[in-house]
Amino acid sequence: MAVDPHLARILELLGAAPPLSAGTVHQARAGLRFATVELRDPASLPRVAAVEDTTYPAAEGPLRARVYRPDAEGPVPTVLFAHGGGYVMGDVDTHDGQARLLAREVGAVVVSVDYRLAPEHPFPAGHLDVAAALRHVVASVDELGGDPDRIAVAGDSAGGNLAAGAAFVARDEGLPLAAQLLLYPSTDFRAEEEQVEHASRLTEGEGYLLTRDDMLWFRDQYQATRHDPRASLLLHPDLTGVAPAVVVTAEHDPLRDEGEHYATLLAAAGVPVVARRFDGLVHGFFGLGHVHDPSHKAALQACQDLKELLG
Repeated sequence: MAVDPHLARILELLGAAPPLSAGTVHQARAGLRFATVELRDPASLPRVAAVEDTTYPAAEGPLRARVYRPDAEGPVPTVLFAHGGGYVMGDVDTHDGQARLLAREVGAVVVSVDYRLAPEHPFPAGHLDVAAALRHVVASVDELGGDPDRIAVAGDSAGGNLAAGAAFVARDEGLPLAAQLLLYPSTDFRAEEEQVEHASRLTEGEGYLLTRDDMLWFRDQYQATRHDPRASLLLHPDLTGVAPAVVVTAEHDPLRDEGEHYATLLAAAGVPVVARRFDGLVHGFFGLGHVHDPSHKAALQACQDLKELLG
């Protein structure tokens, strides 16, 4: 299914920027911030009851977090949200709209967290920080959402990888985790010569916001050990017993096939899975709802799926 003309125009505008590999990490971060923070209309942000900036204890000292509270009474779910950005860029500001949407539509307290970024802090720094954030959320649930039986992790793209990694930490450490929402997650860091490359990396790797060259640039910055299952989730030797998952993919996304493969492996391991592919959409659609109605509707469906898993 082709992208609709409105989305095609958005992609044309975004695609006019130089490729990430042609610039510096600082330029990439500044570009994302310009597009997601400086250009946005504050009136377009989903409304929530309260927002509070705070910190959480991580492996090498406190890191920034932001807590979003829904307009809801009584104990509510708590969702730990890890932002995307290729493990290299992004923060609680660039993903403010996504966290607000989750809080409003799921009716949950959302704890959006920063984590150390590559290349200054390569793998496994981000994984360790998000795992620390989950431990903090579990320990603080009484003052956050108040319901220890309805804690979830969520993340988009790189954040989906880190959220899935935190789900394994929860299983292995006996931490209560009721659900995971993985939005077009990165799940495979192996080099091309080691495998039959995921077809979507080739068929959707140019012209749809995230490119195949971008992915290679991110991988080089992150320096993940390519066969470490904390990075290459598809290689995890035991997927049993992790929290039920919503795995969301987009038709025109180079990460599509590896995300869907991961959903298949989870289901084969007996994990309850809701797998959704949104046709006609692109990587990053969860943050495009304010300018593209089909992306907005898809994001609402993903939130509804998580809400239903959380009861």
